Amino acid sequence: MYFFLCNLAFIDIFTSSVYHPKLLLGLLGGNNTISFIGCLFQLQCFMFLACTQFVSLTAMAYDRYVAICNPLRYLIVMNRRFCVILITACWIFGFTEPLSHTLLISTLPFCSSRIIDHFFCDLTVLLKLSCKDTFYIELLTYISGALVGLPAFALIIASYTYIISTIIKIHSATGRKKAFSTCSFHLTVVIVFYGSILITYLRPPAQYSAILSKPSAFLYTALTPLSNPFIYALRTKEIKQYIFRKGIIKC
Repeated sequence: MYFFLCNLAFIDIFTSSVYHPKLLLGLLGGNNTISFIGCLFQLQCFMFLACTQFVSLTAMAYDRYVAICNPLRYLIVMNRRFCVILITACWIFGFTEPLSHTLLISTLPFCSSRIIDHFFCDLTVLLKLSCKDTFYIELLTYISGALVGLPAFALIIASYTYIISTIIKIHSATGRKKAFSTCSFHLTVVIVFYGSILITYLRPPAQYSAILSKPSAFLYTALTPLSNPFIYALRTKEIKQYIFRKGIIKC
């Protein structure tokens, strides 16, 4: 479990490192320009990290499934070697899957305004700036997103279906509470991540609005990485006791 948490933390750190330094440089230093190569780098990193987080959350759901549904076999199935292979596969898939999108974007002509009305080089913004018909790229984006996101989400749902059915069969109230507590934090992270992505991108590019896109994009580039450590920190008994003792959270 903690191996996957370290992986998720690294994704959050990487996500913050891609966008925020350039954003702060623009806000504090007034340097609001970015090179075309730098823009493509931001785009590739965004899609790379999003795909990696999709499959990583699925891997974490499988980890929870084995821990609760097959606890006696957990150390055998989820051994260090298998976990390393699983996480490595997530990163390799996350990097290679969006490469075609980045390469296609790099060939587009930008003959109109080159002002990016966003705080990073988002795919939708770049497609709007191009003076070439981008229908096929948009279609490829939706198909690719569906092929990555839907199977990952379906596997998470399947895992939690088995998990919930197993928890219901536990006779001990303490055991049920502990099992639900173990899964609830991961499920919260899944809801926050999928929710922010769907709010931002589940609409046609023709209906793109910078006013709506910027706040929703801020959710998964800033608030999601910030909230993940806090969500999982609440699993720690000492931290919860400190929070209740200081009155930060009241029952």
